[in-house]
Amino acid sequence: MKRNLVAAMCMTAVAAFADRTTAADNIPAWAYPVNPPGLQRAPDDGIPRHVPNSAATYSVTQIRDLFTPPDWHPSSHPAMPDVVGRGRKPGQFACGFCHLPNGLGRPENSSLAGLSADYIAQQVADFRSGARKSSEPASLPINLMIAVAQQVSEDDTRIAAAYFASLVPVPWIRVVETETVPKTKVDGWMLVVDQGAGNEPLGVRIIETPEDLERTELRDSLSGFVAYVPVGSIGRGEALVREGNDRTTPCAVCHGAHLKGLGPVPALAGRSPSYLVRQLVDLQRGVRHGPWAPLMKSVVERLTLDEMVSLAAYAASLPP
Repeated sequence: MKRNLVAAMCMTAVAAFADRTTAADNIPAWAYPVNPPGLQRAPDDGIPRHVPNSAATYSVTQIRDLFTPPDWHPSSHPAMPDVVGRGRKPGQFACGFCHLPNGLGRPENSSLAGLSADYIAQQVADFRSGARKSSEPASLPINLMIAVAQQVSEDDTRIAAAYFASLVPVPWIRVVETETVPKTKVDGWMLVVDQGAGNEPLGVRIIETPEDLERTELRDSLSGFVAYVPVGSIGRGEALVREGNDRTTPCAVCHGAHLKGLGPVPALAGRSPSYLVRQLVDLQRGVRHGPWAPLMKSVVERLTLDEMVSLAAYAASLPP
């Protein structure tokens, strides 16, 4: 059943890739990585896998189990409730598979650590109701989240939200200003360095990629990411956060002076810049309709892509 469900979701994503609707036109492809059709994962070779600073061993099949994700470092977080660490068949995958046991997540999804429980629960409700979608219809991570949200109970939602809210976020993304970056390709719904392909100009992009691809593929929750951002973007983003401009208001008014969040307004500091750009684009394009979306849409509707990149670069560079 699990394999059939995942296969069906993959086929949906492939179909969406093959027939991209106008809803996905003009969105920054680097912020919405989509696996190319036909991409296949290597089969399990039966060799136990290890990661640094862990006594655990897992097979590739175990590492890919959406219902029981690997927990390489159990002492680094509280005991996971079942909804986070085990999931419920047929299709309520363990939250810890995508968002990791420490809640820090990956570029293709989101960091939940330290967000308020009410905010997390509201996002699940928005995914369930259809109020929150993606500007990229072929995004398998979002489609999986929508499928999980439609199955998870209110009780399990509250339990998972309380768990992730209890976690203390730690630095996870190293932000580097640069003019050139390694060429990348899409694999596993994120950008990875295309070994041997050389470098290219960064332009108005953020290239977020694993610090150690092997450890990321093993879902090691102690191996983070590097985000390459345009030269000067952090400073430009700070000015927008603090002062705004003639197209937008200062982000600090709602998200706090250091973007740590205020009440139900989420913290942005130290979170994935790719994720942050996606949310700005989704709000601008009107595919997010949660309780705070109308207010945010008025703030972001005139932002340029360059401004979005700068805001995300600055937010990601802050300590969480």
